[in-house]
Amino acid sequence: QVQLVESGGGLVQNGGSLRLSCAASGRIFSIDRMGWYRQGPEKQRALVAVIGSGGSTNYADSVKGRFTISRDNAKNTVYLQMNNLKPEDTAVYYCNAVVGAPQASRGNYWGQGTQVTVSS
Repeated sequence: QVQLVESGGGLVQNGGSLRLSCAASGRIFSIDRMGWYRQGPEKQRALVAVIGSGGSTNYADSVKGRFTISRDNAKNTVYLQMNNLKPEDTAVYYCNAVVGAPQASRGNYWGQGTQVTVSS
């Protein structure tokens, strides 16, 4: 079974920085896409950033220029560097991984979520 374990959330002041990490474990040969989503109070879960196996990235407009997603394929780990954080970034951040192989592990997986709170 594939599991995603996130770390790095917490409380930070307006303008501060945090770095989230998410490690995938289990029987994994390849991960097609990894990413971060977030769900704020009374909001739906929404894309923050995704990164493909080759390093191509896509960001939500609200975080462009402030957040950077990266991945270490050897460690099956994805990172999210968040700079110049704003109160509206407050949310539970979820890691996502689309596993491509082996066949038995193929699927879309989610982490348990990590809280990020930005105080004004």
